[in-house]
Amino acid sequence: MNNDHDSSLPEGPDLRALSAFVDGELPPGERAAIEAQLAQQPQAAARVAAWRAQKAALQALCGAPQRSEHSESAGQGDADDEPAFIVVRRTTPWWQRVGLAACWLAAGAGLALALGPLAPRLTGGAWNGLGGQPPSFAERADIAYAVYTPERRHPVEVAANEEEHLINWLSKRLNRPLSVPSLQEYGYSLVGGRLLPGEAGPAAQFMYENTSGARLTLYITGIARDETAFRLFRDGNRRTFYWVSDRMGYALSGPISEDKLRSIAIEVCSALGGKPEAWQ
Repeated sequence: MNNDHDSSLPEGPDLRALSAFVDGELPPGERAAIEAQLAQQPQAAARVAAWRAQKAALQALCGAPQRSEHSESAGQGDADDEPAFIVVRRTTPWWQRVGLAACWLAAGAGLALALGPLAPRLTGGAWNGLGGQPPSFAERADIAYAVYTPERRHPVEVAANEEEHLINWLSKRLNRPLSVPSLQEYGYSLVGGRLLPGEAGPAAQFMYENTSGARLTLYITGIARDETAFRLFRDGNRRTFYWVSDRMGYALSGPISEDKLRSIAIEVCSALGGKPEAWQ
């Protein structure tokens, strides 16, 4: 660690100071000074938020170490500034999937023919067909949930108190009029939203939170195909219901029960002009 930092930092902390701040390497006095500067400097605060998101994404994808009770009680660093990472399992490389598919094609085809008619009832609507690989927008939605929902200070780019600006901005970027469905009847309030990169263009993420701090996210992006299927994608304790309507992909993600998340997804689809009755 570089101890050359002056506690009376000049206007705009330098990149080394910001990097040390994000990594929790500054002593309390210098950390407090930078926190005070960030409150007055939106550009520097945005840079810190971006670095934290990148750090969260890398640790989530690689698997983050769990905090011990000793470190939590000792209060090392500022624990409230560090997100509680969620582990995201890596997608199997394409060449491995091709090899496995070649080995099991015959057996898999026979099994699909035998169990195909029973699959929706056996899986509770989570059947994805042979291979079971969810579309990339559903996987992106799941990863975005894992990266951004643990953030405490910067979970969104635009907060809910600027909802009109948020909707207009994201509608312009996605080149599609968007709306934010209310989830108040389920106990969730809008936190805000952000712009994300999609598979072939921009994507939007809206975040909701209940009184206990649990969060849901709604991911929206344009896609090339159109269908009416409604499917479930699971990753650890996270669940994502996703569907396509009018060449737009939607994904609602959260750690709540499948039945409750499905009910909310049906409500969201209907509020956005979809036809959830086709799923029944």
